[in-house]
Amino acid sequence: MPHEYVVSGGYVLSMDPGVGDLDGGDVHVRDGDIVAVGRGLEAPGPRIDAAGMIVMPGLVDTHWHMWTTLYRSMASTSPETAYFALNVANGVRCLPGDLYQGVRLALVDALACGTTTVHDWSHNLRSPEHVDAVLRAHHEVGLRGRVSYGTPQGHPLTEVTDLDDLGRTKAEWFDGGRLPLMHLGLAGRPPGLSPEAVFRPEYDAARDLGLPVSYHANTTRAHGELRMIAQLAEQSMLTPDTQLIHALYTTEAERDAVRESGASVSISPWSELLIGFGLAPVREMEASGVLLTLSIDTQSLVGSGDLWSVLKLTAGLHRGVAEDELSLGTRRVLEMATIDAARSLGLGDVVGSLTPGKRADLLLVRSHDVAVAPVSEVPNSLVLATGPANVDTVIVDGVVRKRGGRLVGIDTETVVAQTEEALAALVAR
Repeated sequence: MPHEYVVSGGYVLSMDPGVGDLDGGDVHVRDGDIVAVGRGLEAPGPRIDAAGMIVMPGLVDTHWHMWTTLYRSMASTSPETAYFALNVANGVRCLPGDLYQGVRLALVDALACGTTTVHDWSHNLRSPEHVDAVLRAHHEVGLRGRVSYGTPQGHPLTEVTDLDDLGRTKAEWFDGGRLPLMHLGLAGRPPGLSPEAVFRPEYDAARDLGLPVSYHANTTRAHGELRMIAQLAEQSMLTPDTQLIHALYTTEAERDAVRESGASVSISPWSELLIGFGLAPVREMEASGVLLTLSIDTQSLVGSGDLWSVLKLTAGLHRGVAEDELSLGTRRVLEMATIDAARSLGLGDVVGSLTPGKRADLLLVRSHDVAVAPVSEVPNSLVLATGPANVDTVIVDGVVRKRGGRLVGIDTETVVAQTEEALAALVAR
């Protein structure tokens, strides 16, 4: 890539109220930074023609068990393949290379779909070699985001995770800049699921290292009765660096505590439906003012890395529960998957909107495709009609990673073939 160029002549949906929307707008990029957004911008270097396209920030997924893409769509056909049983059965047999293959395929899929930032909730780190394999996949594919260090499948809830290796991982991979677009977090076990002798040392160790912490909390009715989020509040473990996942069954007081603490909630509407947890509480969370974001969760259960479909489902859940077509607008849903998602991962000053000074993570979406045209209300078309096939161009940190609908510099046939071989070997074991 040239170090300087202009994305020219598209409909710029900046997701920044100060910049606004610009039909026939330009985005000037230099050394990976957005220098200016406007019309008729002149700059050295080539121009990327965006005529007939919507130019917008890259999508941000806030919770994804990427390693489970190794056994995509395998769940839910029998008691043995029910999601949690399947994770343990496959997880305990996974070699480091298996995690590498699953994570790499998920990252390539994300890139093809237009997701430029991910939160890899890595809950099968069985050894330092497994950790390094996951991070090698991130290094090779090169998306932005967070990797949260999690306990391996089958790990007793009464035993603390490998905090020494958490420190090693931070020192070797993140302090030295080997993954410049990624940061490290902890995938913790919350109160109610684990005893204080486990959840407290894990949380304290992460915070001592300056790491954000993420919890699956209040996911089922039974978990809601355990008051997991209330216990986190009582332990002073809700902060802007705390993320809560699913949170389907919460009290008003818990939602108030989350909002007041600055913590965020990541919902996964497709997985929550398909696993039988219930309906994502989009309306309740929105009404409470909680920082609400969206995610894929796991492709072993939901099959697809298509975050666009999650946007549409989110709008439908809010309107259906409210029994009101106008209860939630599509621009608000786009905020959940761009600027709000970036803020929830501590990246609000880096990405999430097309704002001068931020890094250039952006998409060009074709507006004249059969599946999208005619476009009259741009946010509606993005949320209701767009899918991965309509994403023409993906730029991550200023570098074009997909152009003309094709990934750049990635041999997808090899990625798929090697993942299929790894799954066959895993099943044979």
